Amino acid sequence: MNPPLRTMADIEALKIGLRDGTIDAIATDHAPHADHLKEQPLDAAPPGMLGLETAFALANGELGMDLQSVLACLSWKPARIAGISERHGRPVAVGEPANLAVVDPGASWVVDRMSMASKSRNTPYHGRSVNGRVRHTILDGRAVVIDGVAQR
Repeated sequence: MNPPLRTMADIEALKIGLRDGTIDAIATDHAPHADHLKEQPLDAAPPGMLGLETAFALANGELGMDLQSVLACLSWKPARIAGISERHGRPVAVGEPANLAVVDPGASWVVDRMSMASKSRNTPYHGRSVNGRVRHTILDGRAVVIDGVAQR
């Protein structure tokens, strides 16, 4: 991550900011890199890690927020801030763009870097138990990921 989170106090401050509304949205840079690039010395390795596949589970299980608030911080709020709310973060309804994620907020799973849909494997959450899972991702009406398997 760039910049990296330094202390547990930094992480707790972010959680508090999300819960009290000081911070509007959660975004992932999703900057995956090949293993050989990440295995360099820290000052030479590019910043970044997988974020898309674990963001919902971490927010759902770690923030102490209700599901609606977690989804708002991951979907329609960042879409509005980024100026893309005409296509993303929209309600699920006839006539709306079919850009959505199907989530199972009760699913418990263990992050396994070798079974992620991304072509990269760099995640600090490997082996961690998390709660909540994105089951499917749909873009322009086409399934992009189905049960963790990339379709393209």
